[in-house]
Amino acid sequence: MEILQWTNTMMGILFFVFYAYQFVYIPVPWLHRTKPHHTPKANRYAVLICARNEEQVIGDLIASLHAQTYHAAPVRIFVLADNCTDSTALVSRCAGATAYERFNQEKVGKGYALQTLLRYLERDYPDGFDGYFVFDADNILEPDYIERMNETFSDGHQIVTGYRNSKNYGDNWISAGYALWFLRESRYLNHARFLLDTSCTISGTGFLFSRQVLQEIGPWPFHLLTEDIEFSAYQITRGKKVAFCPDAILYDEQPTSFRQSWQQRQRWAKGYLQVFHSYGRDLLRGIRRGSFSCFDMSMSIMPAFLLTTLSVLCCTAMALVGILSGIGILPALQSICQMLLGMYATLFFLGLVTTVSEWQYIHTTTAKKIVFLFTFPLFMFTYLPISLSVLFQKVEWKPIEHHVSAAKMQQQDKERLLPF
Repeated sequence: MEILQWTNTMMGILFFVFYAYQFVYIPVPWLHRTKPHHTPKANRYAVLICARNEEQVIGDLIASLHAQTYHAAPVRIFVLADNCTDSTALVSRCAGATAYERFNQEKVGKGYALQTLLRYLERDYPDGFDGYFVFDADNILEPDYIERMNETFSDGHQIVTGYRNSKNYGDNWISAGYALWFLRESRYLNHARFLLDTSCTISGTGFLFSRQVLQEIGPWPFHLLTEDIEFSAYQITRGKKVAFCPDAILYDEQPTSFRQSWQQRQRWAKGYLQVFHSYGRDLLRGIRRGSFSCFDMSMSIMPAFLLTTLSVLCCTAMALVGILSGIGILPALQSICQMLLGMYATLFFLGLVTTVSEWQYIHTTTAKKIVFLFTFPLFMFTYLPISLSVLFQKVEWKPIEHHVSAAKMQQQDKERLLPF
């Protein structure tokens, strides 16, 4: 069992070497101030929304777009109703958006839908737009979202992402686990990266890219299971940087069903493997050239998965060896418990820092903020079996159901004013 202890020690050292820099990120947003913006430009924007059976929520997104304080130039809203069997296209048109429809059961996923939508715009709006926003149908925006993003975009940044918050933090431990991770990603990864002048990463929804970027890449050629991470890796390996706008706040809905959460995170885990397979060589070349953004991107998509999987497999193998040799399973169990306790403490610390600093942005009651702080590490632990399962299962893109309306968000805002 000395081999097991040595292996776990080595894994701990590797984790520290690979991820200590993310702890250095933590004080950066506290100590650094965002530089003042230049005079904002009057940019013409196209809003791109790909939706599959989202009639219950897409009207709220379009309404929040119409309520924006940005009036310097036109903002056109475009919806691609992708393989819909409901009234998503009709609801979108009635709400004031231009809606296209797509029916293709072979090429499934957001990447293909975005590609189709951009081709429609290329045909119908040949003059193009200055910038292109990408949202999911379940999103809701703060009224000044586009205004704030336009300020950062006008500073010369070609790709900008915003602050990702949650519509349904307080629903249960699953939705809270997602939301807390995204809050941490916004404040203590992307915000810190931006302040340190390295590249951020796109996280699913709520980002903006320029006409120049579109001309360089063509109508969205990214079709892996995590097309957002693929887009980020593509840009970073070519020396481009993704900027961050901390004042542009977007809310999206997180799954509350463990089954849906399992399916979604399986897609993410498989997508990370796909991205590393496709871009790993370019990322490693970038690291050799001294690109910290390439190193950061690599750490975000691969080593944690590999190291955690190896630790679990090693502990399981040693447990079997102990049983067969008569030593018993206790030493292996002790090693596993030590590893899990260390992981729990680390994740709890990250959750605590994020909960305290983002307290005012978390839309739920004080009691739930505290309770879900303790369940956050348990939510993250569920990535272990999910990450292992994608090695043996075929993973396909599957839609996530959304039901949380703007009215429910308003009710949650009222509830969070209560002390408990």
